Amino acid sequence: MEPLAAQPLRCSGPRARLFAVLLSMALCTGTLFLLQLKFLKPKVSSFYTFEVKDAKGRPVSLEKFRGKVTLVANVASDCQLTDSNYLALQELHREFGPFHFSVLAFPCNQFGESEPRPSREVVSFARNSYGATFPIFHKIKVLGPEAEPAFRFLVDSSKKEPRWNFWKYLVNPEGQVVKTWRPEEPIEVIRPEIADLIRQMIIKKREDL
Repeated sequence: MEPLAAQPLRCSGPRARLFAVLLSMALCTGTLFLLQLKFLKPKVSSFYTFEVKDAKGRPVSLEKFRGKVTLVANVASDCQLTDSNYLALQELHREFGPFHFSVLAFPCNQFGESEPRPSREVVSFARNSYGATFPIFHKIKVLGPEAEPAFRFLVDSSKKEPRWNFWKYLVNPEGQVVKTWRPEEPIEVIRPEIADLIRQMIIKKREDL
């Protein structure tokens, strides 16, 4: 008796082929999605990659501050710490700026509603009352889901969330946070940290020549 011939698989019909095509498409879509997450949306690693708004609402790329040391602070006009902190920020900006260092101020009304003024009035107040010459940007939120992405980067990378006005973040020339200070900490504590970071930056630039 002759052996039975191998029977063709019955799964090779039109429905099976359609299923195979749909499965292949689903796998390809999933693979592309994973690749997009991994390669097309890399984790932001620099404060200077963000864009913010100035007091008039115009876009400003923080890239213009790359290569400098910056001290970023959330500021307010009607706070018990306003006088001492605005004077300290201006003193630091005058002492170390503008070529190697800059203070960057972001008005915020989330702490005791102590910044009720619109952005342009904040700038006028700081200029007239404290002689502030450092950049003061558009009023933002620094906490919650509506927090300004640039400021959220500072918080996330330092693991230090501001709990009041005039929280300060020291950012190196590459855009990473290297130090934070609470609003009540004196300028005498902050000054040597800024000076040391600027010194390191200048030495590095000379070595790269």
